[in-house]
Amino acid sequence: MLITAFAKAVAQVSDPRVRRPLMLSLGLTAGCYVALVIALWVGLGSVEVIQPAWLDTVIDIASGLGAIIVALIFVPVVVTAFVGLFLEQVADAVEARHYPTLPPPRDVPMTESILGAASFAGTALLLNLAALPLYILMPAANVVLFLLLNGYLLGREYQEMVAARRQTSAEMRADRRRHRKTLTLAGMAIAGMMVVPVVNLLAPLVATAFMVHVVQALRAEPSSA
Repeated sequence: MLITAFAKAVAQVSDPRVRRPLMLSLGLTAGCYVALVIALWVGLGSVEVIQPAWLDTVIDIASGLGAIIVALIFVPVVVTAFVGLFLEQVADAVEARHYPTLPPPRDVPMTESILGAASFAGTALLLNLAALPLYILMPAANVVLFLLLNGYLLGREYQEMVAARRQTSAEMRADRRRHRKTLTLAGMAIAGMMVVPVVNLLAPLVATAFMVHVVQALRAEPSSA
C-alpha cells in the first residue's frame, strides 16, 4: 500500500494543479536549508582558538562541514512546520484526481494549523537536539535512530495535517493508534526523502500527496494494521 501511495504521489508532481505548490516547496526547502547552514556555521565558527593558529583553521573547516550535516537533520522539522502553506492545494489536487467522490473537506481554522505546527516543531526540535549526541557518537546506528524518531514524528504530523480536513480529533487519534506501524513507516519514508540532497527539494510536496493516499487507504481499510 505504501509503495503504491508513494508512486501516485510522485506522479502527481507533473500535475499542472500543483505547479504553484511545487515552486513553494522548492523555494521553502532550499531557503530553510541555506538558512540553517548559515546559522549553524556562524554559531559553530564562533569558537576561536588562539594557539596554535592552524587549529583555528581546522575548527572553521569542521564547523562548515558540521553545519551542512546537522542542517540536514533539522530540515525535515523546519520544513514540515510550514507545509500548511500549500497543503490544501496539494490535497485538493490529489483528491480531485484520485478520489473525486469525496465530499468537500472542512475548513481547518488557521489558528488550529499554526498551533499544531508550532507544537510539532517544538517537540521535534527538542527530541532531535536530545538525540544529537547519539547521532554523532553512533555511526551507522544513528541512521536507524534518526529514521525511527523522525519517522514517528513526521508520520504523526502529516497524518494529522491531512486527516484534519475530514476527521475529528477523536477519529484521527483512533486511526493513529490502530495504524501506528504503517504511519511510522510512512514517516520514515518522508524523513529519508528529506535528507537526500536534491530529492529533498520535492520532499514536502511529495510527502503531502503521499500522506493523502495513505490516509484514504487507512480509512478504507480500518481493520488493517
